[in-house]
Amino acid sequence: MQESLIGDRGFYLGPLFRRAAERHGGVFVTLDRPLDTHPDLGVRLSYPELADTVEDLSARLWAAGVRPAEQVVVHKTDNVDIVLLTCAVSRIGAVPVLLSPALAGEVVGKLLARLRQPWLVTDGAKLAGLEVRGLVRQTLTVDSVPGVVSLAEHAGAEVPAPIRLHPREPALITHSSGTTGVPKLAVHCPQTMWNRLVPQQAMGWPTRGEVAALHMSFVHSRFYHLLGVLLHYGSPLLLITDPDPAKVGPMLARHRPGIVETHPNTFVLWEELADAPGAPLSRVKSYGSTFDAIHPRTVRRLLDASKRRSPWLLQLYGQSETGPVAFQWFTRRSVARMDGRRVGTGIPGFTRVRVTGPDGQPAAPGTPGRIEARTRGRILTYLGAREQYERQLDGEWWQMGDMGYRSRLGALYLIDREIDRIDSVHSNLEVEDALMDRLEELREVVIVPGADREPVPVVCVRGDRPLDPERWRVATADLPAMAEPRQWRFEELPMTATWKVKRVEITRMLAAGVGA
Repeated sequence: MQESLIGDRGFYLGPLFRRAAERHGGVFVTLDRPLDTHPDLGVRLSYPELADTVEDLSARLWAAGVRPAEQVVVHKTDNVDIVLLTCAVSRIGAVPVLLSPALAGEVVGKLLARLRQPWLVTDGAKLAGLEVRGLVRQTLTVDSVPGVVSLAEHAGAEVPAPIRLHPREPALITHSSGTTGVPKLAVHCPQTMWNRLVPQQAMGWPTRGEVAALHMSFVHSRFYHLLGVLLHYGSPLLLITDPDPAKVGPMLARHRPGIVETHPNTFVLWEELADAPGAPLSRVKSYGSTFDAIHPRTVRRLLDASKRRSPWLLQLYGQSETGPVAFQWFTRRSVARMDGRRVGTGIPGFTRVRVTGPDGQPAAPGTPGRIEARTRGRILTYLGAREQYERQLDGEWWQMGDMGYRSRLGALYLIDREIDRIDSVHSNLEVEDALMDRLEELREVVIVPGADREPVPVVCVRGDRPLDPERWRVATADLPAMAEPRQWRFEELPMTATWKVKRVEITRMLAAGVGA
């Protein structure tokens, strides 16, 4: 069957790079470290070279015995070859199952048990922490591990013809953030992925062809939709695995990206790039933020760092299960009156959002309730947890797990995750935004419930300097009463693959007496 990127209203990952190469030719993609699968290719590869690499990997997988509709888990050390392996698996009609490198071996084992004897593509470092006996069909490694088949053993295999699945068949499996426990496996199909891609492609039109710098989780569905948009418009790419500003700054200064997207917590880290040598953010036209809420202070600093005439930051609100369901953008003018709790409006023609009360009926404007979304991009199911999937559905409406309200004009405001609510605090997120604005030295602040449901602030200070108690007292004088702040190093905060803070885990750690 002829290969296509979008056909029969389906978004297919297998032909992504080949179609981009045919459309745009030798556009370059720059990496911050060589591929683990093809280290000899270096860090500067063209669209055609990446297309050839995807086809080479698909040939090796086919020669190893992988066949259409079989599940192939990709769980390896973080690197861009996760993306190429995903496209290679998809190209031969198999189903990529993307498990974050950050997942503990025990969690990976539980997720493997939900699958149908999948193939496992990994490396020696990750395999050492796994117990896979009886859980996988066969293990393939990208490096050399004694007693395990390496993909390198099938180098030079004949490239098979591409295979395209039906638009409603499972074509990609990712996992939820796991902020409240073991992640759920979200099943995507080409049709629902297409319904996420089209509106994002429209949003990307104003920045078509700009150099794009991305530091994102390579196992998250959002990355693949953004990649599809950027390749469609022929953007040169900078794909970053290490977010350390000391390493990222020179790379951005050298390539001058017009588009930058990363996780909100990484943007906080990159605030220091605003005045870094070489002005690495001076050519940015568009910032992209998704996965989590972003602090207004961070948005102001990012926009002020750009020397473009009218830069903006696009914020998307959604979940792995739904894709983006609401959006908004900020400019230098609008950020001055930015409300960090406002997450935008539904995407016309693709998503709708509502807020419901305890009776399940739509709440009046300004009245808090549960946020629900109706979208064409919703996943097919949770693999191995169908009942849990059904519990979050109310007809065609999906419960987002968040509390919020809508304005009279239909704008959606996020208050907190339902599970994170503290009775004495209207909105933890609102208080955190206020503290980040008032205390510039803060790298992060997270408010979680203590043993008696009292609000406990956990703070991280830039450079791990001691928190100034007097500055804290002044900054919190008009805020809800809170326990004494607990100061932790940022690296001590439990995080998801997209740098979301695991608030439930922090509460557990505090109860167990874990301290800074």
